Amino acid sequence: MAAETTSHEAVAAEHGAHAPDGVTEVAAHGGGESGGGLPQFEFEHWGGQIVWLFLIFAVLYILLAKVFIPRLRKIQDTRAATIADAVTQARSVQAEAEAQAKAAQAEIDEARARARGLAVEAKAKAAAELAASQKAEDARLQAQMDEAEARIRGLRDQAMSNVRGIAGETAQAMVEKLTGQKVTAAEIDAALAARVQGAA
Repeated sequence: MAAETTSHEAVAAEHGAHAPDGVTEVAAHGGGESGGGLPQFEFEHWGGQIVWLFLIFAVLYILLAKVFIPRLRKIQDTRAATIADAVTQARSVQAEAEAQAKAAQAEIDEARARARGLAVEAKAKAAAELAASQKAEDARLQAQMDEAEARIRGLRDQAMSNVRGIAGETAQAMVEKLTGQKVTAAEIDAALAARVQGAA
């Protein structure tokens, strides 16, 4: 508009004609307004601004719908899948740990039962060995006692035979001394035997 006014003034000056004062003031006033205002608030520029607005909105919408939102959705899906896998793995590990704990407890119970059985068996075996050893010791002592008794009986019989011989000799000497007659050992033994039978 200012360019058109300038061209009109140039044409008027070229032809030697002067423009009316009102037209010059209006042109000057209009030129001042167009130079000092904001063009985006002028009505004649709204059409282009609306077109650019829709164009930028469409570009942003396409970027969001085709690029950013799918990437965010993919990241969220990956994160959710990772969390689900981690939870599943943790549950499987927990179940495996519980199974191992139960198996270990069963092994401990079995080992305890086996240990108790071994203890009872060892106790019974020790008692049987002790009884057998006691029986063998009793038999050995009984054999020693029988041997000692036999030895004592032999010594007693030997002592009695010695005593009997000494008594026979003494009796023979006494009879010879008292009667002046000699008697034999056989006669003295016969007399002693008869005396014993008479006493019985």
